[in-house]
Amino acid sequence: MLADAKDADMAYGIAAPGKSPEHHAMEGKFRTLAEYRQQIRDVIKQAQVDIVLMSASTNELLTIEERLFDESPVTPAARANDTTDIHLATGGRYMHYPSRPFRSATIDHIQCGKYACTPQERQLGANLGLYSVTFNNDLERDVATLQAFRDFRLEAEKKGFRYFLEVFDPNIPGAVEPDKLGQFINDHIVRDLAGVTKAGRPLFLKVVYHGPRFMEQLAAYDPGLIPGILGGSSGTTYDAFKMLAEAKKYGARIALYGRKINNAEHQLAFISFLRLIADEDITPEDAVHAYHAVLQKLKIQPYRSLQDDLKITNPVMSYSGPTTVSVSITKTAKAYSRGADRVPDFKHMTQKEKLAYNLDKIRNS
Repeated sequence: MLADAKDADMAYGIAAPGKSPEHHAMEGKFRTLAEYRQQIRDVIKQAQVDIVLMSASTNELLTIEERLFDESPVTPAARANDTTDIHLATGGRYMHYPSRPFRSATIDHIQCGKYACTPQERQLGANLGLYSVTFNNDLERDVATLQAFRDFRLEAEKKGFRYFLEVFDPNIPGAVEPDKLGQFINDHIVRDLAGVTKAGRPLFLKVVYHGPRFMEQLAAYDPGLIPGILGGSSGTTYDAFKMLAEAKKYGARIALYGRKINNAEHQLAFISFLRLIADEDITPEDAVHAYHAVLQKLKIQPYRSLQDDLKITNPVMSYSGPTTVSVSITKTAKAYSRGADRVPDFKHMTQKEKLAYNLDKIRNS
């Protein structure tokens, strides 16, 4: 499954929507929230991602008020908490302290837009949330994080709210030795969920991709755990495309990209190629070439030359050797037009049925 993480307003403030097309080097001009939300509408209409993750306020507008997901194969989701390591205000220092649990949104506000929902109203908004935890190898802080997670799980189970679990790497440098970090995260995941029964377990996971060894280990440990990756910083187009292909190869079944999509020259074209790579219809190398061909056709100036955009800049991907590229630009049109014929009619399906459909796809892949 593919997810577009459009919840950046829960972290970055004014800069969340990304740079405006009219941005110039020293001007610091950003898109508006209205422009950001229009991009989300376009992504929903394109119907090539399976989930769109939003802030509770954006979810209220697009899911509850505008009803954009009613006839869409895309499942709405909302960020259910915002720990202090993502409080990224300009000039702020919060991210330099060990993460503390915090929740702006409530489950009721995500489900129906107000303090207390009736049983009937709980289906008005999103019924899927992202809950994130950050462990810093600090006993007091990590226990507080686990306690807050426990409280959330109990409330979610009571209110029929489904969630997926994001496990961030430590936000404090040196909290874990670099060569032990992947194992630290995997061990935390399986230990923290060992005491959680099916009724309270996450539908899937979202973790930093630490390479083949740790992804294979996590995917093999428990068939009931569905591992997924987070995109992280933008990097090159090849960083994004290669990470998706490699993570799937070694056991990941979900990719949740935020900045990689939001900072792309053309988000819908970028998503189209992510879809093709996820479906194994094109290689990451061919996808970079074809994406540049689309940008040229649309008269959009790429951020990097094709040669530079084919470079790996993400350290975790450096295990990959040199690649021989065989370009097939004929796949460009297929990538850019694909979408409408890949899903059934969702008009009369509930959110629960839509998500179950998508989960069945990845369990059987």
